[in-house]
Amino acid sequence: MRFPRSSGILCHITSLPSDLGIGDLGAAAYEMVDFLHAAGQSIWQILPLSPPAYGNSPYSAYSAFGGNALLISLESLVDEGLLEASDLEGFTQSDPACVDFGAVNEFKHARLKLAYERYLAKPPRELKIAFELFLDANDWWLDEFSLFEVFLNKFEESNWSKWPDPISRREPEALGQARQEMSREIDYSRFQQFLFDRQWNQLKAYANERQVQLCGDMPIFVAYESADVWGNQDMFALNEDGTPKLVAGVPPDYFSETGQLWGNPQYDWDALENANYAWWTARFRRSLEQFDLLRVDHFRGFEAYWEVPYGAETAIGGQWRTGPGAKPFRAAEKELGELPFIAEDLGMITDAVHELREELGFPGMRVLQFGFATMEDDFHRPSTYPESCVAYTGTHDNDTVMGWYHLRTPPEEGDDPLAEVVTSDHDVHWQLIDAVMSSAAEIAIVPIQDVLGLGNEARMNLPGIADGNWAWRLSPQALTQEHADRLASLCQQRGRLTHEVPSVS
Repeated sequence: MRFPRSSGILCHITSLPSDLGIGDLGAAAYEMVDFLHAAGQSIWQILPLSPPAYGNSPYSAYSAFGGNALLISLESLVDEGLLEASDLEGFTQSDPACVDFGAVNEFKHARLKLAYERYLAKPPRELKIAFELFLDANDWWLDEFSLFEVFLNKFEESNWSKWPDPISRREPEALGQARQEMSREIDYSRFQQFLFDRQWNQLKAYANERQVQLCGDMPIFVAYESADVWGNQDMFALNEDGTPKLVAGVPPDYFSETGQLWGNPQYDWDALENANYAWWTARFRRSLEQFDLLRVDHFRGFEAYWEVPYGAETAIGGQWRTGPGAKPFRAAEKELGELPFIAEDLGMITDAVHELREELGFPGMRVLQFGFATMEDDFHRPSTYPESCVAYTGTHDNDTVMGWYHLRTPPEEGDDPLAEVVTSDHDVHWQLIDAVMSSAAEIAIVPIQDVLGLGNEARMNLPGIADGNWAWRLSPQALTQEHADRLASLCQQRGRLTHEVPSVS
């Protein structure tokens, strides 16, 4: 699929400023849309919206379909009449620049429970109708999700194979009894998803009205501790007792002598094919209800994936296995039409991966930070980008562009290719942004940290490190009209404006 020449900003919802410890779908999200529109940006890219299973990572969630309830704006629930302004008092954040997930989780869920109780006591008519319509439209995934979430809280155990056998094995009689005995808890789980969905759709409509498209992010794998695996055990490589048989990772490479052992259960691709990839089509459908375009993370896994026996201490003993190729996407296209997808094709990429991506017509990714190690390797250098790609200064897994610039070691021999891009010590981050904006790439994406010229103190994630990630936040006054004007002017100069912007008209 071809996209118009444009640009956008990468900033996750949790990174937005707020008084309640975490960015959410409230006022700051709308202010971000206004900033993007004024800055001539056409795309707001975010990280997955899913509820994290552990480690607060949006890339390891306990549902591929549900939303993270921590992103619900409590201030908006005050406007809905479900909370009082006084209910929001009492939260103190030790560091406004960093999410304290534990404190936020405790505070927010207590208020969400209160909002649900107020709703039950006196449901506003309009809200009641909207809730019923949401249930009717989403029961196909919501029933499984809400059951899983209730069991997760009831048993206080994320490993569902350790739940009582009738529940872990999904015996119909046991599940039916649970639905009766825990109907209120199940309804509360569904109510949270309704509030999330309602607020998200309102934000998306606001963004689209202002010519801003929302770009989501879909991890190829799901967490073992998820409703997806528990509810579809025949679709994954599991033992008879439900424990994983084979897990995901990547082999040893330049960055890691032992590879990376992610631990996500591998798919049973034969079983998925026998079902005509219905689960994947459903997953794509849900994502395209939420987003205008979608980045497919670890796209190379559809061509070939690294399979590791469960229980291995490292990824060294794994092996490559052939993936399903284009088949899941072709099955989805028959029902959903053309797929507005971006293929995350970073890492150990072979010609076969590029051929698959080209066959499907998905643009790949180029990252400026990977393009200046040597004069010879120019694949990720902006001057070589093709039109059919999405260009980044960096991603959520990279240093900020200024952090990278200060830590970078120029090549020991020959000329430094970066000298062609950075010609002075003044506003280095804008020179690097301009390099991406000036490229032939159809879409240019810049992390918000790079717009602000921040160092690695603002890094979002450090792969391989379990703690301390995903917590960075914007300060309330960080983005200014000057930033918007400069971005808009740059977009105009580089032919990336897709809507009229007063400051450059």
